[in-house]
Amino acid sequence: MTAGILLLAAGNSRRFGDADKREALLAGETRLLDATLSRCDASGLPLQVCLGVNDQVWLQELSQRGVKAMTCSRSPEGMGATLSQGVAQVSDWQTALVMLADMPRITPETLRAVAEQAAVDRIVVPVFKGQRGHPVAFGARFFGQLRTLTGDVGGRQLLRAHARAVMELAVEDEGVCLDVDTPAQLAALNARN
Repeated sequence: MTAGILLLAAGNSRRFGDADKREALLAGETRLLDATLSRCDASGLPLQVCLGVNDQVWLQELSQRGVKAMTCSRSPEGMGATLSQGVAQVSDWQTALVMLADMPRITPETLRAVAEQAAVDRIVVPVFKGQRGHPVAFGARFFGQLRTLTGDVGGRQLLRAHARAVMELAVEDEGVCLDVDTPAQLAALNARN
């Protein structure tokens, strides 16, 4: 079964301020997006990166590095619109692990564990100490609904609408719940190193 990572990296984070958080330095040396990409690469899973409509520089850089990436013309609308366009690009996959670019601590082992539990008619959600996290794996049965998303509404509504199809996967990986939405969260994450 083909399960791959759909990495949402359109860069529309308003809470991070004027700076591009994908460029923010993790531990003072690695860009946030590069740290996340490194984890994805180490998982061995196929990867599709969804960039913002104006991210030509990122697109060129990632393409030169051999990373499959695309710009999403509807990215200014929000995460739902970006996710919709990304899912349309991976219609040959049987499962898409929807991952956020600002979650650089998810381990490759967790990515593989989520992929291993994936199924065409299942939604897999990693859970760390009772808290749901990312990536969320959506089976192909849900791709049609994901393609209809608009604005800033992500896949969370599908979790509610298809609660019986949701499988919670307990993981020992705090990274599934650690994201960087603000400069303060980046500082806190860096302080943990």
